[in-house]
Amino acid sequence: MKFSQVSLSRRGLLAAGGAVGAGALLAACGGESAESGSPAASTAAAGPWKFTDDQPKDLTADSTPKKIVAFTGTAAALVDLGLQDSIVGVFGETKKADGTAETQAGSLDISKVEIIGNAWGEFSVEKYAALAPELLVTHMFDAGAYWYLPDESKDQILKLAPTATITVGRVPLNKPIERYAELAASLGADLNSAKVVADKARFEKAAADLSEAAKASGGIKVLAGSGAADIFYVSNPKVSSDIMYFKELGVDIIVPEKTDGGDYYESLSWENADKYHADIIFLDARTGTLQPNDLASKPGWSALPAVKANQVFPWQAVPIYSWAGSAPLIEALTAAIKKSKKLA
Repeated sequence: MKFSQVSLSRRGLLAAGGAVGAGALLAACGGESAESGSPAASTAAAGPWKFTDDQPKDLTADSTPKKIVAFTGTAAALVDLGLQDSIVGVFGETKKADGTAETQAGSLDISKVEIIGNAWGEFSVEKYAALAPELLVTHMFDAGAYWYLPDESKDQILKLAPTATITVGRVPLNKPIERYAELAASLGADLNSAKVVADKARFEKAAADLSEAAKASGGIKVLAGSGAADIFYVSNPKVSSDIMYFKELGVDIIVPEKTDGGDYYESLSWENADKYHADIIFLDARTGTLQPNDLASKPGWSALPAVKANQVFPWQAVPIYSWAGSAPLIEALTAAIKKSKKLA
């Protein structure tokens, strides 16, 4: 499976659709010219629909799309905003081997959607076409890149339905959350519902609490990283939206000095894993990454001060970009800071 370099750089350590005749679906694709803007939910319900994504591309349709296929984490964000019934298919890690939902599925009911790809490298164009999608939605970490769409079938996929991308790289966490909320509103979501209002209030309180905890911590340093067999990846808060936001809130997030992987991280051998002094390690908890038990046999890991002090905490490295999905991430870091101490 072939992917673009920008996709590989973001996926990093986790990186290691056949053809289908769809003439009817191709003919049904929406156009691309419209004025920018996102209509209110009441207008969205009636149509016509228009939305300007972050390519930027003006998307239009005669009526509001009701059959949406999305990257799993994106679908989860839209569900948090009230669009569960509009999600018909997802791609990306969705279901674990035991049948339970992956963390990034959030509140998405995975029993009600078609999983057209369950891992990096999987996207069944045939299943996608069979859903007769009216809109595809995914993240955009780098300009022009469609998150989790394989290069070899991307052009074919993009012909089947309008595709909206939201920028989630090099911007703080709150920005893509706001953009996904705008998209959801254009699709008929009620951002004034009691649930959404409460979720937003929880997010704002979590942000304020994290800022307060960071100030009271005495300068605790946090390293956000991912573990692989031969490499320890140190994530860059200048690029990754969540840790960028945490840093804006006052958390002392370590900034790697020499990044690779499209500037998203610095790759360290385990012999050099102690390059940065960290009081807390926020460790990538996604399926496919190595966790503390997996890393225990590596001398470079076991010798780290944060590991010795038991100050290693799980980090969901690809957030769910909704107020409901991201508030727990902020709260988790706040709790970690409060229970940790500054190490010599």
